[in-house]
Amino acid sequence: MNQQTNRIVLAITGASGVIYGSTLLKELKNLKIETHLIVSSYAKQNLSIETDTTYNELKNLADKCYDESDMCAQLASGSFLHNGMVICPCSMKTLSAIANGYASNLITRAADVTLKEQRKLILVTRETPLSAIHLENMLKLARIGVTIMPPLIAFYQKPKDIDECIKQFIGRILDLLNIKNNLVNRWQSKT
Repeated sequence: MNQQTNRIVLAITGASGVIYGSTLLKELKNLKIETHLIVSSYAKQNLSIETDTTYNELKNLADKCYDESDMCAQLASGSFLHNGMVICPCSMKTLSAIANGYASNLITRAADVTLKEQRKLILVTRETPLSAIHLENMLKLARIGVTIMPPLIAFYQKPKDIDECIKQFIGRILDLLNIKNNLVNRWQSKT
């Protein structure tokens, strides 16, 4: 990781799976990575529906937290240096906005800036089944270097519970951000 900045932008949108975003935030804090967090209004609702974590608890894990309507935040500028942005989970609405350059809130503006500055952008897309529109939007972004990473479970490590599945996946995100971690149960060949 570039030692000049050592910071990650994390956005959590209203798709199901906010546990992925909150777990990633906790791991980044444990690894002493500076985090800049944006949580959409629908994500706040899902946080209370899907987890026992409150928005204030989540906010306190971040180094800085922004309101999704704050288009004057430093994240809205290309001059704000960071090592990458992760939207985890990423709703299809957010995916569509990013794919079509519609920067209507701080999440989509920060993603737009990440793209124009040619920084790492990872979208943990959450929807199933996928329509042709979803797939086209994903392909459009993948072609310009965005990492599309649906939260799929790896079974080769024989997970004992959901926490192991989530941590394995979060470890893979950290790998893509070039952040050393011990979360991934690496593949071991039987030969």
